[in-house]
Amino acid sequence: MTTINNVNNPAGAALASAKGHVDLMGDTQDRFLTLLITQLRNQDPLNPMENEQITSQLAQLSTVQGIQQLNDTLLALSGQMDVSQSMQAANLIGKPVLVPGSKISLGSNPGNADIKVATPFGVDLMSPADKVTVSILSSSGSVVREMELDINEPGVYSFDWDGRDNTGQPVADGAYNVEVKASLADAPVSAEALRYGLVDSVAYTTKGLRLDLGLAGDYSLLDIRKIM
Repeated sequence: MTTINNVNNPAGAALASAKGHVDLMGDTQDRFLTLLITQLRNQDPLNPMENEQITSQLAQLSTVQGIQQLNDTLLALSGQMDVSQSMQAANLIGKPVLVPGSKISLGSNPGNADIKVATPFGVDLMSPADKVTVSILSSSGSVVREMELDINEPGVYSFDWDGRDNTGQPVADGAYNVEVKASLADAPVSAEALRYGLVDSVAYTTKGLRLDLGLAGDYSLLDIRKIM
């Protein structure tokens, strides 16, 4: 079942917060004007307040009010952006994506155990490189397959593993890890392994908008590197 949950809805919270600020600002303005009028009524006739003093106090109130109005506007915009973001995230439900991670799951074709089916994986290459190597590691950390990838330019790439080792033999079903190494003229280049996940649902949590990728785990919308 695919769902989007509105836990701690940010749009509602932003509107409620903005209303609270408006009420507080109104009370502050009323108190300020009451104090100013009282001060003018009770001032010393022989030593009245200077026009500059009155103008300065009114300017301070105007500045505070302007800042508060700006804050309220930003809160309202933030709420609208959160709603828009949640609608965009809802469109991802059922879509396969690549997110940071190194896990690969390997299984066998029900009709032929020699045919292996592995979840896709990805590589986020962050700078130009003249050599990019991917190692498939067993749960014990031993290398079962090493592949040199034909990529050079920065970008996000997706790949498939045929479930075989360096000798061409199928390996046992189970969980494996991807390790990526990249270099340019023998100098290391930043590259990140990406794992596959299917978006099951979207929810608002105390951590913000989160995507449930089932067995792949829980991720932020900003974690998505590629929609497949």
